[in-house]
Amino acid sequence: MQRTEGKKVEQEKETSIERESRQAEQLPEQLPEPADTDFVKITDYIPDIVVELKYATADNFTGTVIYDFKDAYLRYGTVKKLAVAQEKFKAMGYYIKIWDAYRPFAAQEKLWQVCPNPRYVANPANGMKAHNLGGTIDMTLVTFDGNEVEMPTAFDDFSLKADRDYSDVPETAAGNAKMMERVMTECGFVGYAGEWWDYSDTIVYEAYDFKP
Repeated sequence: MQRTEGKKVEQEKETSIERESRQAEQLPEQLPEPADTDFVKITDYIPDIVVELKYATADNFTGTVIYDFKDAYLRYGTVKKLAVAQEKFKAMGYYIKIWDAYRPFAAQEKLWQVCPNPRYVANPANGMKAHNLGGTIDMTLVTFDGNEVEMPTAFDDFSLKADRDYSDVPETAAGNAKMMERVMTECGFVGYAGEWWDYSDTIVYEAYDFKP
């Protein structure tokens, strides 16, 4: 009797092991966490962030397509900070919307040909900067139903109203821009003085011409 029960327990144990093995095979492979310096696709780590890359279409101030990829990329260390900011904004009823993130150096050269003004476009003669390093984004906020929040100007507005002196824009727009700046600063970003939409990681990465 004891021998029979022992055999039954052993069979059940084997069945349990086989079941767990099959379940493990069905689970997606867990990838190792990237290094902070690695380039990653933002939506892989922040699925509910909104991406609308202006320079991947002709809907930008140049009227031409600047780069041929649709996904937004940043360094993983920057994405981790951006994920914290996204959660803070979500608690207020907003999502981050990205207009531009990593920009290949060839795209920077193309932009400079169209707009050779260092106030708005980094001169490629000075090497890889800001967007080319994978730690800078152009952004705004949208409500949960996708409507953009009122901000001082449209994206890539080259007037003085686009800077961070908000005394010359409507009160609501100024309040929204200041709120966005406060949260982004708390999360480890610094805003560019001339453009309310431009934020860079306080960590500056070494140059690497990543190919999406």
